[in-house]
Amino acid sequence: MTIEDKIQASETRIFKAVFPNTTNHYDTLFGGTAMHMMDEVAFITATRFSRQRMVTVSSDRIDFNRPIPAGTIVELIGRVSHIGNTSLKVRVEIYIEQMYTEEREKAVTGEFSFVAIDENKKPVPVFKG
Repeated sequence: MTIEDKIQASETRIFKAVFPNTTNHYDTLFGGTAMHMMDEVAFITATRFSRQRMVTVSSDRIDFNRPIPAGTIVELIGRVSHIGNTSLKVRVEIYIEQMYTEEREKAVTGEFSFVAIDENKKPVPVFKG
């Protein structure tokens, strides 16, 4: 399997409903909750790509371009964007979907860095080509 095939196969998509218990006083999703969901999708993506123990080492940049209102559906999409020796980056995008229309728009984009580790928590090569 080529690297591009592995990237394709590891793409991760998760849908969630935005309920009032996850929103702030503006009735929009808490930024921290969005970051939590993004890190989880990024972790799943990194693990599916490498099939090794992966740990988050940084969230490189997260851009909140649109508020995510209560009562919407969000789709989180994770995709490997860069592969290093012992690390990789995953780009995660959050799309807002209105529940009762076809309207859809990108709300948040972020990059997360992961390192592959062994059972002793030491870095190991991320890709066994």
